[in-house]
Amino acid sequence: MTAANQVTIFRILLIPVFVGFALYYGNSHESGAPDERWRYAAIFTFLFAAGSDGLDGYLARRFNQRTRLGSILDPIADKGLLISALITLSVSKWPDQFPLWFPLLVIARDVLAVGGALLLGHFAGLKELRPHWTGKVATVLQMGALGALMLQFPTWLMANTMNAAAAFTLASGAVYLAHAIRMVRMVEGTEPTQPNSSPPK
Repeated sequence: MTAANQVTIFRILLIPVFVGFALYYGNSHESGAPDERWRYAAIFTFLFAAGSDGLDGYLARRFNQRTRLGSILDPIADKGLLISALITLSVSKWPDQFPLWFPLLVIARDVLAVGGALLLGHFAGLKELRPHWTGKVATVLQMGALGALMLQFPTWLMANTMNAAAAFTLASGAVYLAHAIRMVRMVEGTEPTQPNSSPPK
């Protein structure tokens, strides 16, 4: 249990804390007497959990603490926080809410990417599915939409950021799907692609 892994586990434990604060604020807003302290607590918890993402990576590199456990826990912390926030802010009664299709789209893309990587690893010997730039842009825009909603920016700004995130989420899913199809064709001997190639940059 390295220091880096302890930070990662702490980030995971902050996820239900954020969800609780967000739900409390939603309930207070629905009752007609919104308690802004819950909103500020939710924002602070989210920012602290998201901001500490770089700390565990720094500790792992600085003190040579890279572990198999860390490589598993880190994406759980990252995606767990993001998806939990998207779902919570879609079902709780905040002044603005995400439509439910938005977190479902993000989850479907992640399931496609992870499931596809596992299948390709089993059938095609692909050891690593490197992130494509469209996926990175989608994540940034998803975080931006979360920030715009929690900080109560104008609704049009939140909606436009969400729509842009959805577009890039679909695009990155299409990139991974196309890559999976190429890999399957390679295994069948119909396309001369290297087994460990990654999606186009």
